[in-house]
Amino acid sequence: MADNKCLCGSSGGTQRETVCIDTHRILDSCRDRDCYKDYKCLLTDYGQEIIERTTNIRAKDAEIVQACVCVEPIDFNRGFYKVQVRYYIKVTCEACLGRGSAQEFCGIVTVNKSVVLFGSEGNVHIYRSVCENCCCCEDSDRAASHGTNMPEAVVEAVDPVILSCRVCEPRPACNCCCRSSEVPESVSCCVNGALDDREERRVLLVSLGMFSVIRIERPAQLVVSAGNYAVPDKECREAESETDPCGLFREMEFPVSEFSPPALRQLER
Repeated sequence: MADNKCLCGSSGGTQRETVCIDTHRILDSCRDRDCYKDYKCLLTDYGQEIIERTTNIRAKDAEIVQACVCVEPIDFNRGFYKVQVRYYIKVTCEACLGRGSAQEFCGIVTVNKSVVLFGSEGNVHIYRSVCENCCCCEDSDRAASHGTNMPEAVVEAVDPVILSCRVCEPRPACNCCCRSSEVPESVSCCVNGALDDREERRVLLVSLGMFSVIRIERPAQLVVSAGNYAVPDKECREAESETDPCGLFREMEFPVSEFSPPALRQLER
């Protein structure tokens, strides 16, 4: 164990040495493909007026605008945690209103996902310095940021695939994770209007497919073998003058790959 001495720097030579790093260790992870069938799309008054006048609607695009992630320990199952994710998805639709007139509108679909992952155990408090002279800070709360080593969940997801979109007459129940009043303001502002979910009106139902990866991490101090400090080989270049906006563009490589779609065997790799 005497050889595993942690060094705080590098001597600049090529000799490798053992150093300590503070990082996040992945304890458990999973991937999934989820199908959310017939979820209610929350609309503004403008969007609601459109679906009241027509049923000829197609969904053009779906985009994740926000996700809320929560981690909770599971009772009587030490070391395991429930990760709950709520996605707020902006759906852009187009409706045909006759005589070749098409109107575009947006709505919000909320879906929930819950998984159980192993996150190990830990019960320590963590303090990190946030100012240079902590002893002279007037506000003691600014002397150090406080946290725990509770595991953190990281969610990676691609924008959903739209599987279907249809308008239905009012019905007492449908798949919807939350009311319009529960949608954060930062999400509702993406659709340029107040969301309305009155049950006596027509509803827009959307089916989505999503691919996601969820992992659970903990802060960890690891001993690794390291060489020199990483020094970039690329030299900094000054920005081109605004008087010659085409100068940088002329130096860019031509995107050949964008004009040559991959063959099927390349997509299957």
